[in-house]
Amino acid sequence: MTPPHAAATTAPPITDRMRALVAGIREVVDRGLLPDPTARLVAERVAPHLCAADLLTDRQCEGDPDHYRQHVLHAQPDGSFSVVALVWLPGQVTPIHDHVSWCVTGVHEGEEHERRYRLVPHGTTSELVATEDVVNPRGAVSAFAPPGDIHLVRNPGPQKAVSIHVYGADVSRLGTSIRRVYGSPAGR
Repeated sequence: MTPPHAAATTAPPITDRMRALVAGIREVVDRGLLPDPTARLVAERVAPHLCAADLLTDRQCEGDPDHYRQHVLHAQPDGSFSVVALVWLPGQVTPIHDHVSWCVTGVHEGEEHERRYRLVPHGTTSELVATEDVVNPRGAVSAFAPPGDIHLVRNPGPQKAVSIHVYGADVSRLGTSIRRVYGSPAGR
């Protein structure tokens, strides 16, 4: 099911560069490594393709005025990974969330701001605590795997932002990579 804050669309046919990127990702994923090394190696495959004019079509860079937009570019038939383009118009933001699998993000266009969180045990419950604010400029790549993947992403700038996300799951079936949405920490 697609959350209301991320409209999912299936993008038109992928470019030759995207096809090459998918082949490189497939080589890494087929090695069957643990999530952390898989994410790091996939990030190495994503980085050289970011910012290339022939990576995405114009349609795959279209936003939505109401919420960030997800274009599914590829879903591996065996469900082992997916590649999506997320398009953020100025002011758009995700909820605080974590993921169903390892993830790689790369900023293709614009700039994304990310606030990272961790859960800190507090008696019989846990408290969500902000740990870091990161600005991801054009060309920046991040790799992570659960646990430790709680964050919020936003585009506070005046321009559109476009990022490539690779997930170790089939988002065409799931609708999203989000596993859980968190409420805002107390005092925020």
